Amino acid sequence: MTIERIIEHRHDIVTCSVNNTMREAATILADRRIGALPVMDGTMIAGIFSERDVIYRLREFGADVLDRPVAEVMTAPAVTVSPDTAAMTALAMMTKRRIRHLPVVSGGQMIGFVSIGDIVKYRLDKVEGEAAALRDYIQMA
Repeated sequence: MTIERIIEHRHDIVTCSVNNTMREAATILADRRIGALPVMDGTMIAGIFSERDVIYRLREFGADVLDRPVAEVMTAPAVTVSPDTAAMTALAMMTKRRIRHLPVVSGGQMIGFVSIGDIVKYRLDKVEGEAAALRDYIQMA
């Protein structure tokens, strides 16, 4: 099972620009009810902006930080994976590095964005499918 399987039916990736303010990026997070955004510098991924960045920067700099560009407050560089990365490898990487989101990059371009929840859900669905197949096999034997 690879990351490519997890992102194969997704098309829209919500992003922000390095030039957006932290306030604008935080508004996107809240409006979309998501935990993180890939931050783009043109067509290249520059970093990740997450709920954690909001909390840590507000604590460190106060409310004035909301008017700073995301480029100054994002987590960079972004840790990325390729589409052929095994889901369990990505999950282990996320756990080890204590991150919850990974941009998926192929040929230098971001083609997807996965969360730890996406990987866990995909794995659970696969395990449930395997369990159902085993039950069916046992019932037929």
